[in-house]
Amino acid sequence: MLEVKNIYFNYNKTVVLKDINFTVKTGDHVSIIGESGSGKSTLLKLLYGTYDLDQGHIFWKDSEILGPKHNLIIGPEFMKYVAQEFDLMPFITVAENIGAFLSNFYPEEKQERINELLDVVELKPFAKTKVKELSGGQKQRVALARAIAKQPEIILLDEPFSHIDNFKKQSLRRNLFKYLKEKNITCIVATHDKDDVLSYSDNMIVLHDTKIIANNTPQQLYENPENKLIASFFGEFNELKSNGIVYAHQLKVVDTSDLKAIVKQSYYKGNYYLIEADSNGETVFFEHDIALQKGKAIFLNRV
Repeated sequence: MLEVKNIYFNYNKTVVLKDINFTVKTGDHVSIIGESGSGKSTLLKLLYGTYDLDQGHIFWKDSEILGPKHNLIIGPEFMKYVAQEFDLMPFITVAENIGAFLSNFYPEEKQERINELLDVVELKPFAKTKVKELSGGQKQRVALARAIAKQPEIILLDEPFSHIDNFKKQSLRRNLFKYLKEKNITCIVATHDKDDVLSYSDNMIVLHDTKIIANNTPQQLYENPENKLIASFFGEFNELKSNGIVYAHQLKVVDTSDLKAIVKQSYYKGNYYLIEADSNGETVFFEHDIALQKGKAIFLNRV
């Protein structure tokens, strides 16, 4: 189990995190979300021992994670951290990068392990390609494979799919998180993209203004967002005087209701249109199966 107890951290006299407390069970997947500058990446670096805490303690099982004042080498053996900048060896192949820290005493087992990881990150056709010839997204996949090569007990991922093309993201997410669950590897992900974590996290932590403002399951946070910040992570929403926070998909056009609006714009979204409307000076978004004529008066109700 990971235990984070009352940690505080300042950077250049600026308070970044304060009074941070949470636990993560072994094998669980936790996502950390929040606005840019909320401290997501900093928290991951503190968990890895990159910086010294100003106050508090971090434990993985019986081991306390300490910063550079206490360790010549940053990062404990049982933990891996994949940053947004990839620390790869550009002049050797993808397979060689993935197997760089695997033992050479058992070459057949090493090769099997490399092949397994190439499948996980869908890079088998590029096994013999030098890393310097890869795209940013491919390099990110190599970094992920190398991080799990020695099967760490816990892995920290900072925006792990940010460089990867949309058509590759879906299958890669499924492959990676399935693999981590099967191997009982604890995973903590910092991200701004709900699709990175919504289907795969056991818990989500929301950071805002240096503190944790929510810590719950994705379903609970989605269905009962306590504020606009949390709701915005999941998609288009409205804050209505009569209904509070309502997602765009929860509003439907009806024959009559207390919520009257005038259509301002229709945005094509593929299998639906996102409609922007005005209700007594208040902007309202809702989903509809067809575009609506600008200026059309409609009534809305929550479903």
